[in-house]
Amino acid sequence: MHKGDIELSDFVRIRPRWPLWLANEERQPNADLPVFDKYDGRELGRVAMADSALITEAFTAAEAAREAMARLPAFQRRDILVHCVRRFGERAEEFARVLCCEAGKPIRDARGEVSRLIDSFRVAAEESTRIGGEILDLEITPRSRGYTGMYRRFPIGVCSFITPFNYPLNLVAHKIAPAIASGCPFVLKPASLTPLSALLLGEVLAETDLPKGAFSILPTRRDGAALFTEDPRPKLLSFTGSPAVGWELKARAGRKKVVLELGGNAAVVVEPDADLADATERILIGAFSNSGQSCIGVQRVLIHEEIYAPLRARLVKATKGLCTGDPHAEATVVGPVISEAEAVRLESWINEAKARGATILCGGDRDGSLLQPTLLEGVPRELPLCAAEAFGPVAILAPYRDFEAALDMVNDSEFGLQAGVFTADLEKAHRAWERLEVGGVVIGDIPSWRVEHMPYGGVKASGIGREGIRFAMEDMSEMRLLIIRRRAAHDH
Repeated sequence: MHKGDIELSDFVRIRPRWPLWLANEERQPNADLPVFDKYDGRELGRVAMADSALITEAFTAAEAAREAMARLPAFQRRDILVHCVRRFGERAEEFARVLCCEAGKPIRDARGEVSRLIDSFRVAAEESTRIGGEILDLEITPRSRGYTGMYRRFPIGVCSFITPFNYPLNLVAHKIAPAIASGCPFVLKPASLTPLSALLLGEVLAETDLPKGAFSILPTRRDGAALFTEDPRPKLLSFTGSPAVGWELKARAGRKKVVLELGGNAAVVVEPDADLADATERILIGAFSNSGQSCIGVQRVLIHEEIYAPLRARLVKATKGLCTGDPHAEATVVGPVISEAEAVRLESWINEAKARGATILCGGDRDGSLLQPTLLEGVPRELPLCAAEAFGPVAILAPYRDFEAALDMVNDSEFGLQAGVFTADLEKAHRAWERLEVGGVVIGDIPSWRVEHMPYGGVKASGIGREGIRFAMEDMSEMRLLIIRRRAAHDH
């Protein structure tokens, strides 16, 4: 811990000043960004912020580190990632407590996110030694006799990363772990509301043998982040956040490869053959974990009319029983959303729906940034609560008559990230896979399910490209072909 730190718990200290990370080293040019506990409002510390000069310096250092990163042998990249896995495990409770404070994330969810951080780096360590290629027989016509081809992947170069507040550890991990595994230097902009987790992660990276300049972690304001998009040296921009910002960044990115992981209003379909107890338990997790602040959180619950009444009753009863409040308490399931302004927005959406004829089945009350977990029915589909991304502890119930109608309801959205379908019917599972306009279909579970190595991403307004360690590594590398002509072959 740093000198002058203030005790907060057995695992976390409030640091009066937090440095940023520039070219693998701590730098404290200022302390301009205050970070607050999202539940009780106390100041957790003041964070150094990067201006355009420091951001430029970071990309200059990353470009200088490009060759050294590309030359790192696979075993060394693996060992760096393995070191991170070990240190994250040793500091797991510290990371979880910091998450709980800066994001208002219930401590159970925070510990789960730390476990996913560890999983991401572990998978990246394994994948770092699996970057292969293929031999191509080019002799497909007489004119190509004697030619052989082979290809392999090479690091794309400097990467620019921008991450959101809702998963300030794991969504960072999904960018920097594959970058290290691929041999790419990077500059990361963490969310200004939740920068501490990424800065802690920088402490672990600084313990490794990464080449000088291989990483920078730079909190900065949105208006100071233009260089993350417009600097010509990064060859890839990977952004996770809101659709409005993401598509604007893509338009300004120039020749860079761009990966966007954006928003959603995910739906789950519940068929009559579903286990209602299981569906209830899983839907509550999908709708209310992390206070509903997930782009694949369950926002629309589509229930077959034969089971609508009993499943509605189960969901309402279970939602009313959720423990809400202090995220530091072990029993808490729903904590505050990221800010009071976001809670006020959600409250206004709920009130608008009620004024237009929707019924609030439970919840709907707000106390500061704490919004009670809320279920509604009868919400007009054109209202923001149904058509936009709620990003909070709110879910909408709606009945449907037949399976094809349910699939149409899922597709009736500008978004297309993931969808869930509770059914044991294999034909319906395949039908959902064929028809749903989403990046992933989850059968027998909620759309919120994700594991670190799967291809994850959306279509339509939900983004372009796929994350998941190996798939991110493909974006962070370029295929290069080698062609060999054997003149002797013509003599036979």
